[in-house]
Amino acid sequence: MFKKYKPEIVFHLAAQPLVRRSYIFPKETYEINIIGTVNILDIAKNIDSIKAVVVITTDKCYENKEWIYGYRETDPIGGFDPYSSSKGCVELIVSSYRNSFYNEKGIALSSVRAGNVIGGGDWAEDRLIPDFVRAVSQNKPVIVRNPLAIRPWQYVLEPLSGYLWLGALMLEDKEKYSSSWNFGPNDTDVLNVSEILNLAIKNWGKGNIELDRNSQLHEANF
Repeated sequence: MFKKYKPEIVFHLAAQPLVRRSYIFPKETYEINIIGTVNILDIAKNIDSIKAVVVITTDKCYENKEWIYGYRETDPIGGFDPYSSSKGCVELIVSSYRNSFYNEKGIALSSVRAGNVIGGGDWAEDRLIPDFVRAVSQNKPVIVRNPLAIRPWQYVLEPLSGYLWLGALMLEDKEKYSSSWNFGPNDTDVLNVSEILNLAIKNWGKGNIELDRNSQLHEANF
C-alpha cells in the first residue's frame, strides 16, 4: 500500500484499545499494539515518499501514580494492565526507531497521546457514551464500574486536529517536532464518570446509573 499510494505522512492509529479486553486477550493486545507498530515502522523507513510518521499511543502509557498533576517526560513509562503496558512499549519502540533509523534517513517520527476520546463512529464495548446510548435505547440502566474515576475526556475532532497539525509541522521542521506530544483538555474541563453520565442523561432526557459491584479488574482512578 505504501508503494502504491506513495504517502508523505503516515498516521498509525490501529490498535487493540480496550483495557478490559486486554485482560482477557493479553497476547492479542501485545501482538497488535507492539508487533503491529514495529511492522509499520520497519516498512515505512524504507519508503522513499514518506517524510513523517505519527504513531498514536495513549496517555495511559505513563506509569500511573494517581498524581493530581499532569505527567512529564521525565516520569517513567509503564502500565499496570496489558493495554497500558503495551502502549508504554510502543513509546520505547518509537524512540528506538527514531534514534536508530529515522534520524539518519531524515524521516520525522513522533508519538502522540490522547486520553478518553468521545465522538461519533465509536461503538466499541466499554466506551462510556456508546454504553450509555445502548442502555438508554433499551430502557436499561447504565452499568458503571467506577463512577468517581476521573478521565481527560475530549471530543474526537480535538486530538485529530492536533495530529494533523503536528504532521504538517513535522514536514516543515523535522528536528523540532520529532518527539512525543500529549493532547488533552484544560484542567477545568476534566470530569469524573458520574458527571459525564449526568450530562448525558440531562441532554437525552432519561436514563439512570447502576453500580457494577462484580468488577474486580484493576483500573486507574485518576
